[in-house]
Amino acid sequence: MPGTFAMIQAISRLVRAVPACGSRPGGWRHRLVMESLVPGLVLLFAGAAPPAAAQQPATSAATPPAAGTGPILLGPVEVEGEITVRYRVERLRSATKTETALGDVPQSVAVISREVIDDLGMQSMADVVRYVPGVAMGQGEGHRDAPTLRGNSSTADFFVDGVRDDVQYYRDLYNAERIEVLKGPNAMIFGRGGGGGVINRVTKSADGATRAETSFETGSFDHYRVEGDGGTALSDTVAVRLNTVFENSGSFRDYFNVERYGINPSLRYQPSDATAVMLSYEYFDDSRTVDRGIPSQNGRPTAAGRSTFFGNPDLSTAATEVHLASATIKHQFNEALSLRNHTLFGAYDKYYQNVFARNAVNAAGNLNLEAYNAGTARENLFNQTDLTWKIATGPVAHTLLVGLEVGRQWTDNFRNNSAFNPVVSAANPVNFAPVAFNVPNQNNRVAVDVAAFYLQDQIALLPQLDLIAGLRYDRFGVDFDNALNGLDFGRKDGLVSPRAGLVYRPREDFSVYASYSVSYLPSSGDQFAALDASSQALKPERFENFEIGAKWEIAPALAATLALYQLDRTNTRAPGPTAGTIVLTGSQRSRGVELDVSGQINDAWQVLAGYAYQDTEITGTTSAAPVGRRIALVAKHGLSLWNKVRITPMWGAGVGVIHQDDSFASISNAVTLPSFTRIDAALFVTLGERVEGQINVENLFDQKYFATAHNDNNITPGAPTVYRIGLKARF
Repeated sequence: MPGTFAMIQAISRLVRAVPACGSRPGGWRHRLVMESLVPGLVLLFAGAAPPAAAQQPATSAATPPAAGTGPILLGPVEVEGEITVRYRVERLRSATKTETALGDVPQSVAVISREVIDDLGMQSMADVVRYVPGVAMGQGEGHRDAPTLRGNSSTADFFVDGVRDDVQYYRDLYNAERIEVLKGPNAMIFGRGGGGGVINRVTKSADGATRAETSFETGSFDHYRVEGDGGTALSDTVAVRLNTVFENSGSFRDYFNVERYGINPSLRYQPSDATAVMLSYEYFDDSRTVDRGIPSQNGRPTAAGRSTFFGNPDLSTAATEVHLASATIKHQFNEALSLRNHTLFGAYDKYYQNVFARNAVNAAGNLNLEAYNAGTARENLFNQTDLTWKIATGPVAHTLLVGLEVGRQWTDNFRNNSAFNPVVSAANPVNFAPVAFNVPNQNNRVAVDVAAFYLQDQIALLPQLDLIAGLRYDRFGVDFDNALNGLDFGRKDGLVSPRAGLVYRPREDFSVYASYSVSYLPSSGDQFAALDASSQALKPERFENFEIGAKWEIAPALAATLALYQLDRTNTRAPGPTAGTIVLTGSQRSRGVELDVSGQINDAWQVLAGYAYQDTEITGTTSAAPVGRRIALVAKHGLSLWNKVRITPMWGAGVGVIHQDDSFASISNAVTLPSFTRIDAALFVTLGERVEGQINVENLFDQKYFATAHNDNNITPGAPTVYRIGLKARF
C-alpha cells in the first residue's frame, strides 16, 4: 500500500536525520547531533515498551496501567466502560504566574486542551484559533503565524511555557499539552507587546508517567504525518519523556509541499518533595512552499480556481530551524513560600523568498508579479525569577508575587528586493523566469536588552470577593545598526504596565469580574525591523483595555465565559503637518463581546463553542488609514461549535460548524472577503485497549470560501473537502 510505504520511509528518515541548513542563503549554519537520541526514537517507533521503573516519584500523578511488552494482537474487540474526554482546563499559571482557578482570573482566557487538539486533528496555530472567539489568523505571507487578537495584528506575541517565542515561523502542536489564548493587554505578566492578547504554548514534559504511543496519519493531497510520545520514570527521582514528529504533505494548492520534523526530549529531576528541576530541549525544522494565494479583482477575490498558484513556486520557499533549550528550578521553602526560576535560550534561523501577485487583476485579465527574499537569525536569552508568598493580614489573605525578568535578543535581518515585474495573465499566472534578488533593502544588526520588575497581589478581601492588582516596570533598550547606510540608532524606554481586577463569587460555581490593563509596543516594532531618525524619537504605542465578564461552571466538567471589552490603541503613527514628518496622533478602538463554552455536558458528550462580536475602527487617522475604516481580517460576527459524542463504547462521532461574517482583506477596506459557513466532521473508533482510529473531514460539503489574507492581493482560498485518517497505538 503506497501510504503505508511512505509512512515507513518517513519514520526511517526521522530516525536517521541529522538536520542541517548549511545550504541556506544568509550564511547561518546550525547542526544538531542526535546520535544519543536515536535509540529512544527506535524504541518509540518500533513499539517496544520503555524500561520498567521501580517506582514513580512521590509527587507525580497517578500512573496509568503499565503498558504491555509484547506486540499488539488484533482479535475480537472488547471495550468496557464509558470513555470520557475532558475539554475543560480548570486551572492555569500563565494568567497570574500563580496556580489559579480559571474562575478567579479577571480576564477572558481560552484554553485548547490536548484532547481537543487530538479530536479535531489540529496541527497548527491557525487550526487552534478557529475555535477561539475574537482571534483570526492572517495568511502571514505564507511563512509565519500572524494572528489578529481583538483587532490587533502581531507576529511576535507568542510564548512557550510563559517565555517569549517571537520569531516569525509556523509552530507545530506535536509537543503541546495545551494552547492558552489570553485576551487583552498582558504586559503585567508577559512584558511589552501583547496589545490584543498573547498565545502561550504549554509543552509536554516529563511527569513520571509510563507511556509509549505513536500515531500515524494520512489523507488528501499526499498528507503523511507521524508523531511519537514516550516517557517513564528511571528512578524515584528522575523521569524522562520524548516527543517527536515528522510530516511530509502536499495541499489542494498547486505546487505546494511542506516537510517538517521535530524532536523534544525532557527530563525531570526531583531530589526531594520540596525541589524539582526540569530540563527540555526542542529542535524543530520546517521547509515549505511559500504560498501567497490569489489576487483580487473588482473588490473581491479573483475568480481563479482555488488551487491556482500565482508566481514562481520554484523560487517561493521558506526554511526555518528552531532550537529551544530551557531549565526550570522550583523550590518550596514551606507551605507559604516558593521560588521558581525559568531560563530559556532560543536560536532561530529563518529564510524565505517568494514570487507573488503584486496587484489586482485588471480589466484585461492581467496583473504584475513581484519578488524578494529575506532572512532572520535571532538568539533569545531570557531568565524569569518568581517568588510567591502566601500570607494573611488579619482576616485578609494574600498571594504575593515578586518577580524579575532579564533578557537579551540578538537579531540579524536582511532583505533583497528585485526589479522583477513581469505582466502575466490571470488565466496562466505561473512564471518560471529566473529572478535576480539584487536590490538590497535591509541589512541590520539589532540588540535588545530587557530588564523588568513586577509585583502582584491576589487578595481575598472576603470569602466571595477577590482583588488582583499588579504593576510591572520594563526597561527596554534597542540598538539598531544599519549596515546599508552605516547609521546607528537606539532608544531606551521605561514602560510602566498596571493591571487591576475584581472577582466576585455570589455562588461557588459563578463569578463576575471587572478588569483594567495596559500594555506598550516600542517604536522599533514587534520584530525590531526598522529604526531611523524619525522613529527613534517616537514614544511607544499604548494599549488600554477595560473588561467586564462572568464565568459559570455549568456542571463539574463544563464551563462558560462571557466577556465585554473596550480596547483602545493610541500613539500610533500618523503623517505630520509637513511632508516627511510623523506624529503620534493615530488611534483605533475595538469593542466586542466574547462567549466561549467548553467541557463535558455528560460522560458521552463533549463540546467546544465560541461566539464573538467585534466592532473595530480607526478613531484617529494613522499613516495607514483615515478615520472610520475597519481593521483588516476582523469579522463582526464569528461563531464556532464542535460536538463530540460517544455513541457506544466503541464508536464516536464529531461535527463542527465554523461561521465567519465578511471582513476586509486589508486596512484599505477595498477588498472584501465574503462570509462563509464551513461544516467539519469526524468518526472515532476504539479498536482495543491500546488502538484507536479516527477520520477527520474538513469542509464536508465542499463550501467555496476564502479563509484569510495578507493584503488585498494575497488572499488564501479555503480548502475543498479534505479527509485525514489517523491511527494511534499505545504500547
